[in-house]
Amino acid sequence: MSAERILIVEDDASILRGVELNLSMEGYQVRTAQDGEEGLRIARAERPDLLLVDVMLPRLGGLELIRELRKEDADVPILVLSAKGQEADKVAGLALGADDYLVKPFGLKELLARIDAALRRRRGKGSAGATRQVRHFGRVAIDLGSRRVEVDGRPVEMTAREFDLLAFLSAHPGRVFSREQLTRAVWGSLYSGTERTVDNFIARLRTHIGDDAERPRHIETVRGVGYRFSA
Repeated sequence: MSAERILIVEDDASILRGVELNLSMEGYQVRTAQDGEEGLRIARAERPDLLLVDVMLPRLGGLELIRELRKEDADVPILVLSAKGQEADKVAGLALGADDYLVKPFGLKELLARIDAALRRRRGKGSAGATRQVRHFGRVAIDLGSRRVEVDGRPVEMTAREFDLLAFLSAHPGRVFSREQLTRAVWGSLYSGTERTVDNFIARLRTHIGDDAERPRHIETVRGVGYRFSA
């Protein structure tokens, strides 16, 4: 299998060089960019397997870069690297479609572990695509192979993490999951964000599939516990 390709978009030259060197030593093919516009150009042209994106970038900010990429590619893993560690900053990055959020300074082992986890999820999605498996729930159809969701036969755009959450919930209809359980199952055990992120993603999923938050048909709130998917 050819080496997986990682694009690092980071304007701090010392961090960029250090991460590039270590990822290269791990066997990855690494491309770099030091501003958002260059990063977006390379990402569009070369379609890397994963991106590491700083938030504070010249010419085009990291969050805007993520927003633009998600319009074109819902599946590529994007890990945010940022000196901003406040909850609001993390929520903003994840809401735009980032798959993970690392606060500087971060340890090399943690970075490598999160990259490996994100790439394993991507590889798993690719192998699943060989077999078509579609779940139907009322007006909603979830195609696990192509990672597409349709409502009343019309495709619905959603991020990779939104799809992962919907796929996980729909795989266990009737079972109640706490926010912590959903975080571990969908974001992974190394995720350092807050459980409020789950609430934000649930709200967006309800909007995507036309679920009324007051009277949801599929994604139900179990007060004081978490969420349950109803078929």
